[in-house]
Amino acid sequence: MTDAIVIGGGLVGAAIALGLRDQGLDTVLLDEGDIAFRASRGNFGLVWVQSKGLGAPWYQRWTRGSASEWPALADDLATRTGIDTALQQPGGISLCLSEAEFEDRARRMAQMREEAGNFGFDYRMMRPDELREILPGLGPSVVGGSFTPYDGHAGPLPLLRALHKAFTDAGGRYVPNAKVTGATAAPNDFRVETAAGTFAAPKVVLAAGLGNAELAPQFGLNAPVRPQKGQVLVTERAQTILPMPMTSIRQTAEGSLLLGESNEEVGFDLSQAPPVMAKIAVRAVKAFPWIGELSIVRAWSALRVMAPDGLPIYDQSERFPGAFTANCHSGVTLAGAHARVLAPMIARGALDPVLDPFTAKRFDVQNAA
Repeated sequence: MTDAIVIGGGLVGAAIALGLRDQGLDTVLLDEGDIAFRASRGNFGLVWVQSKGLGAPWYQRWTRGSASEWPALADDLATRTGIDTALQQPGGISLCLSEAEFEDRARRMAQMREEAGNFGFDYRMMRPDELREILPGLGPSVVGGSFTPYDGHAGPLPLLRALHKAFTDAGGRYVPNAKVTGATAAPNDFRVETAAGTFAAPKVVLAAGLGNAELAPQFGLNAPVRPQKGQVLVTERAQTILPMPMTSIRQTAEGSLLLGESNEEVGFDLSQAPPVMAKIAVRAVKAFPWIGELSIVRAWSALRVMAPDGLPIYDQSERFPGAFTANCHSGVTLAGAHARVLAPMIARGALDPVLDPFTAKRFDVQNAA
């Protein structure tokens, strides 16, 4: 018997598991392993705020709050594990390659500021002359972009490694190759059967990404998530040039450039599509022509965990109190909130009202309408 079981060893599950352990709960982290559709290994690595929450100011606040928790999380992980998560938060820019894109971006940013109300939302729409003072080698195809001071980036794989190490060093139990094969649920009494054995606890957290869709009903929960494929290109290492991340381009601490931002509704297909890769490359070279001189050394695809409206889902089961679910496609951005805000709520046994808008019940209302 343990205090809490977390199902899912990716960024979401590992952050929550560490947070629960830091709250004093004896916690077991069950990880299906690399046979899972692990979004964490394909994450682009942005700690991104400026595009989150259009029409949903509660999501903007949750994301902003997580970004503000990130420095303390990164410092804590470095102190405890010696692992540098490569966090940088200099702000971020979303580039526009046409006047239509620029006008649409300006409208969206203005709407987000209006929706933020007293919470505030700082941003600046910038034209090429101003952007060139920040971004060396900007191409003539760029007509402008939006800047916010909240954004940044980090290394997804160092983050995942640091979360796991901090968790186990703190006394948490990590169980690999533990695909769930069955479960029984009663209020504050759960048994989870896996290939690695059976585990029991009064609390269980479903953080298995796309696997939550199948797991949730067993615990009186609903997780209507679907896969959305994204593809990433990686260049050879280059001299550090870019001082901040962009929506579709970021330079890692090692010097490689990551090029991305594709959204494909193709189910669980993980194959790479050359036409999509070409679009990513063309857009990157239009933004910065010098990127065309770099060699592409790696490419991959991964599956985002998407709710019908693209927002996270957080719930506690009404039928089986003690069972929680956490679903999102922003495992890096929300790591701060998951470890330092959500986990303490779960440890206390109740989600705060701030998370009420994220319940899966919102889809019941939409379906009824």
